[in-house]
Amino acid sequence: MRQTVHVPLGDRAYDVQIGPGLLAESGSLIAPLLQRPRVAAVTDTIVEDLHLETLRSGLEAQGIDMVSLALPPGEATKSWPRLTQTIDWLLDQKIERRDVVVALGGGVIGDLVGFAASILRRGVRFVQIPTSLLAQVDSSVGGKTGINATQGKNLIGAFHQPALVLADTDVLSTLRPRDFLAGYGEVVKYGLLGDADFFDWLETHGTDLAGGDQEARVRAVTRSVQMKADIVARDETEQGDRALLNLGHTFCHALEAATGYSDRLLHGEGVAIGCGLAFVLSSRLGLCAQEDPSRVLAHLRAMGMKAGLADISGELPDADGLLDLMGQDKKVVDGQLRFILARGIGSAFVTSDVPRNEVRTVLGDALAQRA
Repeated sequence: MRQTVHVPLGDRAYDVQIGPGLLAESGSLIAPLLQRPRVAAVTDTIVEDLHLETLRSGLEAQGIDMVSLALPPGEATKSWPRLTQTIDWLLDQKIERRDVVVALGGGVIGDLVGFAASILRRGVRFVQIPTSLLAQVDSSVGGKTGINATQGKNLIGAFHQPALVLADTDVLSTLRPRDFLAGYGEVVKYGLLGDADFFDWLETHGTDLAGGDQEARVRAVTRSVQMKADIVARDETEQGDRALLNLGHTFCHALEAATGYSDRLLHGEGVAIGCGLAFVLSSRLGLCAQEDPSRVLAHLRAMGMKAGLADISGELPDADGLLDLMGQDKKVVDGQLRFILARGIGSAFVTSDVPRNEVRTVLGDALAQRA
């Protein structure tokens, strides 16, 4: 059942191992990377309780010593103070340039620790061990690392590829249903942006994934990672094709800012809602059939996911307020918002040629459904 996806980036190429039982075998998988039998692992307090000892045992089985730091969980950890804390701790542990740092956790830990590794001693290697579905299919692969700024999300960071990714699908069984479904928002994104057959498969088997079917989970994670690896290999630093991976994210990041990066809206939930809005906008512009956004929204709802602005609790800005938040997005070029739109399911493209009034109308209509 175990799968390997190779990310071909020359001397920075690496493998993504996917399947059950990888934490227990971490020692034999990480050992070839080590100059000395020692690693420093950074995690959060929730993942620490669930998985750190399994990792420690896996490493000890190969004679590898591990020191660890546990940070608070949540998006607020992607901050300057926690970055400083992490780097100070790594320096206190005398981590050398030839050593390996391990990021054990979801996207927050992966992004923060990857960024710390990128600037520590001008770059040390790190291993991603993603413990959420969202991190397994998206943030752990491709080398994007960073922290948030008060002006917006992920505005400070670097491209720093991991040396290895271990996506243990066993750990997905410890996720809250809401967190699993948030990650599923990124899985759906891959089908929508470039693989209509995969979206067809998800329509049939999505409930199997959510219900714990191990084989279905391995297949979905593997296909998602393979799609991301293919795109990253073509466009590592997001000069072109890699922007396709941001389908739904222009809307998502504005909604995350509007909800204060809080539990009101998880990132993957924002991605799912954003994908729906991107298809509604595409349909309004005559780019795709009207049936396509209906099909996207129907699948999200069938999975029990947040599918629209009406599913977000509390107050939201008006359409102009959300448009202003979009203006802080990293995908703004020369003051022009870049959108990822679709000519159909599985056929996304990048464009800056989107009339602002059309975006405002889509947002206004979506907000009206909250009344």
